[in-house]
Amino acid sequence: MAEGRSKKATNGRRKGPWSTAELERLKRLYGQRPDAQIARELHRSVESVRRMARRTFSGEARLGPWSAAEVQSLKNYLGAAELEVISMILRRSEREVERKIRELQNVHHRGEWSSDDVQDLKRLYGTRADEDLAVILGRPMDDMLAMARTLCLAKDKGFRRRNGAPQPTRMPRWTEGEKKLLAELYSESPNLEIARQLSRSVKSVVSKAHDMGLRKSIERLRDMGRENVQIRYQQDLHQGGGTAEREQEGGSN
Repeated sequence: MAEGRSKKATNGRRKGPWSTAELERLKRLYGQRPDAQIARELHRSVESVRRMARRTFSGEARLGPWSAAEVQSLKNYLGAAELEVISMILRRSEREVERKIRELQNVHHRGEWSSDDVQDLKRLYGTRADEDLAVILGRPMDDMLAMARTLCLAKDKGFRRRNGAPQPTRMPRWTEGEKKLLAELYSESPNLEIARQLSRSVKSVVSKAHDMGLRKSIERLRDMGRENVQIRYQQDLHQGGGTAEREQEGGSN
């Protein structure tokens, strides 16, 4: 229930009670994005966001065995939020969270990748550390990295900058021949196929296509729509729903 109508202060920040919409957005974003970014999106101060998060996620501590839903939530936050924040959101002690993470680190499987696992890797690879991704997906590190290479994935520049990771060798500038080939292929071909032909990441392909004003053809967009519907259908069968990446947003379909 809404706590009342908030008012915008002269500095552009809202003050006063939080609306229902603001609270729902806070629940959805907290722990997934930096506090400062959430504050900007909600036009609230960082302290206001943190204070409301503590109130929103407060409650009786959870004890006993972890449910499958709790484990999935832990994976969603792993690598995106600090241990203290994960503990608060899940209402589990930090010691319990650490123990569960150690358990998950020992759960590895190889074999065929499910469509859900592939979509999770595509969605998370750019913003999560490799060590965390291996735990989230329950895959050995070499297996996870091999699939990332197959999908032509790359870490986001912002992620590398925030985590002090060494910058990769700078890719050579796009040649006129590469840009010509991109222009020829982009409207009808999957981004992953183009990335492989050009030996570049999918993100690089999408970014350059955007810079060049390229667009997918109507038929390709229809194919993408059908593919995304199929992905969502499979996720509904196996996990109770999910969000498929769209090619125009950087997916590799």
